[in-house]
Amino acid sequence: MGWFPSFGRFFFFWERRNQNGENKPLIPKGDGKNSEGTSAVVYLGTHDSSGSQTSSSLSSHEGSTRVSSWNVFTSRVFSTSSWSDYILKYLLITSNLLFTVLGLVTLVVGLWGLINKESFAQEKISGIGTDPMLLFAFLGLVLALLSLTGCVGALRENMCLLRTFSAAVLLLVVAQILVAVVVYSLQGQIVEVLRSGMLAAMVRYQDDLDLRFITDEIQTGLQCCGADTYRDWEINVYFNCSAPGIQACGVPPSCCVDPLENGTVWNTQCGVGAQQLDEFSAQSVIFLGGCLGSISRWIEHNGGGIVTVVIILLGVQILTLFITARLLQKIRWNRAQHDVYLQSLQ
Repeated sequence: MGWFPSFGRFFFFWERRNQNGENKPLIPKGDGKNSEGTSAVVYLGTHDSSGSQTSSSLSSHEGSTRVSSWNVFTSRVFSTSSWSDYILKYLLITSNLLFTVLGLVTLVVGLWGLINKESFAQEKISGIGTDPMLLFAFLGLVLALLSLTGCVGALRENMCLLRTFSAAVLLLVVAQILVAVVVYSLQGQIVEVLRSGMLAAMVRYQDDLDLRFITDEIQTGLQCCGADTYRDWEINVYFNCSAPGIQACGVPPSCCVDPLENGTVWNTQCGVGAQQLDEFSAQSVIFLGGCLGSISRWIEHNGGGIVTVVIILLGVQILTLFITARLLQKIRWNRAQHDVYLQSLQ
């Protein structure tokens, strides 16, 4: 009689209605032993004498519960991992991969320039600190390492690499903002720094091919000559009026108004003796104004574009920080849900 209370408690499971509305038992009437035996099979979970059959039913129920828990877990994970998360993840991977390639190319160009000019030779190693190719190599190395860290971290969902990447980008954003503030507030000192840098480049004009290329591009592009005036070239030992060579009292051909002879050939002698001419006579041959004034006018004329470019670059870096933070949040959430699932199995 131990199963009788259970029989009364779940009595409504024993009956069903047929299509005509009549009540009829789920188990057909027949031999009482069969009915009792069947009832014992149906109500294994409540029959005290079920024994091993009950434990088998519980094991089956536990297995189904675990499968159900896993289905709930996976459905929650995949339902919350929206398409936007995957788009942001692979956008971060793609952008960092492109910047990694760009950084490696810049690094190779810088190293090629240093090796081609034999900058590591004993007689030239002292001036390597001012070599523009060294700056190229350093920037390329930093960009490649930083971008590779972000790319691998996003691809492997490695929280350590992603945190390192986001911290480095945050430091770069802060440094760029500080540099912009310093440049804006110390414009007078910046002009003096530019003047000193340009005079140093003019001193080494014949000795460093990179500095010569940069100086020629500035003078040709801005149509200027020297730092403040064309007479600044007297600081160079080859263009000094006391120099013994043919270039004495001259200026580089990039200072000339028309440096091309017959419109095709670069005339390297167009600036010879230009420093001996007065300004009225020299203005038809060379540019009289210095490059510092031309740089200032160029910045004033293109100030809006410069500010726009700076804002876009900062915006891209800040957007990268937000994408990285979103990816880190997603990884933490997935791991937390996995831990909850593992605890539910214990």
